[in-house]
Amino acid sequence: MKLRVLSYNIHKCIGGLDRRYRPERIVETIQHHDPDILLLQEVDNGAKRSLGHSQVEVLAEMLGMEHHCWYPNVKVRSGGHHGNAILSRYQLHDTHNIDITTPPKKKRGVVYARQRIDLHTPKTPHSRTLHIYNMHLGLSQIERKIQLRRFLDSHPFQGLHADTPIILGGDLNDVYGNLGNNFLAPAGFRTHDKKPLATFPAYAPMRALDGLYLRGSVELVSLERSRLKIARQASDHLPLIAELIIH
Repeated sequence: MKLRVLSYNIHKCIGGLDRRYRPERIVETIQHHDPDILLLQEVDNGAKRSLGHSQVEVLAEMLGMEHHCWYPNVKVRSGGHHGNAILSRYQLHDTHNIDITTPPKKKRGVVYARQRIDLHTPKTPHSRTLHIYNMHLGLSQIERKIQLRRFLDSHPFQGLHADTPIILGGDLNDVYGNLGNNFLAPAGFRTHDKKPLATFPAYAPMRALDGLYLRGSVELVSLERSRLKIARQASDHLPLIAELIIH
């Protein structure tokens, strides 16, 4: 079964250069890549800067993705919150937020969901459970290390078999490019074996802040960043697009 996953810090649908609130640019970028599963960070709800919109609802309607969840992280001074969201073509189950906040830093979380994926092959007419984690880590190195340790010790991750298909993605703020090798690889996660893809700032990407990792019986066919002109305007991050096969 093939899946396309897109991980994207949408920056509240505010352009990284022009600072304009334009959800339609985010939608156009996402629609071009036609993902099955979306991992979104910095998604507003009730904030004045985004017209009080529940952005997960707005984006879900515009994209035609009826299955979605959103959990808040950071409280906005003028009202509302921003947080992380998962949107999918398939029904989401057991959705919840894993709190990985390291006081006194900003609140941070990992949105979790699972879904049943039909494999659709004559030899394997059954389905498999896919576990999805969407995270936005902190700005300091020590904070990120503590947060990843908390995630790796969390439920239900600790109870999952090594062969269970898992997708982990998001804005890792991986400034030094060492989180994968130092924390995720020892826990069984893997990503592509090429140079990390720079996604920030979107207009002239220099840092590979965003990442997507897999564990278990799921194969990474390709991982790339968007090269669309509109993607360089829509947010301050470029999205990552992964092609997967679940075995």
